[in-house]
Amino acid sequence: MPYHEAADLDVYLEDSFVLGIEETPGVLRFRLDAVLTPEHPDWHPPHPGEQHCYVGAHLTFRACTRVEWISRTGATYTDASGEADHGNIDTMTRHPTHWHLTGDWGEVRVHTTEPPALEPIDLRR
Repeated sequence: MPYHEAADLDVYLEDSFVLGIEETPGVLRFRLDAVLTPEHPDWHPPHPGEQHCYVGAHLTFRACTRVEWISRTGATYTDASGEADHGNIDTMTRHPTHWHLTGDWGEVRVHTTEPPALEPIDLRR
């Protein structure tokens, strides 16, 4: 089941940028420059020169019993302003026992019964 049907995130991952990936025991976290949809409470009109409402956010998977990396790349892209990212989350699908995510950064299965959470952060830190 696609993420927009399986989780109440109000985010458009395909145009969000992965800035980092952090894995600690029981947790997998993607640091994002996230595109919010108008349904998200923090949504605002896009800034001048931007197509979407971008905010810093963590996409966090908790209570992970296993994080299974099928592939992991070191792909890094630099935009016109000199900022680096690891591409997008191209797909995020819910399966009965896990979430399956793919992108330029790799492919991973996240085994958890909890839905992911989108947590706003300040990217200037």
